[in-house]
Amino acid sequence: MPGPLTPHLLQPDWAAPASVRAVCTTRHGGVSAPPFDTLNLGDHVRDDPVAVATNRQRLGEALAPARPVFLRQVHGTDVITLDATTPDGAQADACVTSARGVACTIMVADCLPVLFARHDGLAVGAAHAGWRGLAAGVLEASARSLQAQGGAGEWVAWLGPCIGPTAFEVGPEVVQAMEAADPGASACFRPHTEGKWLADLPALARRRLLAAGAASVHGNDGTPQWCTVTQASRFFSHRRDAARLGSTGRLAACVWLA
Repeated sequence: MPGPLTPHLLQPDWAAPASVRAVCTTRHGGVSAPPFDTLNLGDHVRDDPVAVATNRQRLGEALAPARPVFLRQVHGTDVITLDATTPDGAQADACVTSARGVACTIMVADCLPVLFARHDGLAVGAAHAGWRGLAAGVLEASARSLQAQGGAGEWVAWLGPCIGPTAFEVGPEVVQAMEAADPGASACFRPHTEGKWLADLPALARRRLLAAGAASVHGNDGTPQWCTVTQASRFFSHRRDAARLGSTGRLAACVWLA
């Protein structure tokens, strides 16, 4: 993966087959000015469109010959199947593909990016898992779509950077939504201030993925180095920066078949 982004990309360490490639961007390696400095990949956050286009071009060069396909994410559960002709901008919060050279791409700035890969190398996928999508079943929908690409088979998942368990303050509606689908989810919350809890988003996702049939789940374990809020020099964070700076950029997690 040549190009100026290579030194700044996170390389997932997971049990995917050799034919699967994956990366997650940081905030470094692009051309955007503050508060989008520098590798903002979101075209909906009021950044200079020319800078965003340049940043996306750099990501494309780093993934070449694969092409990243950017979705219009809405915190839902829709999963689309990508092929060589799929344009950017389809409304969905997850995607899968069995086509080589097409990179499933999810943008985040506190929500959890989840990458999927079949052990047999027939398909990969990616999902955008904020608490709303997680509660509604976006990970289960993604797993079903992944299995539809070639029939039943073992698969693995990787969790990227997201808001960490010391920063994700939530209200009772989040606790109730998670416990409604998984009573054991209560273990992923701890009381904070009056009427508020701290939520462990990667732990919640890990529970859902294993229950959905993942052979193993890798990546974000809730430790500080993965937290988008506290690691300000490395990651964008909507919760940290939107009110203070007016907006923030977006990271991208990508997975594809080489």
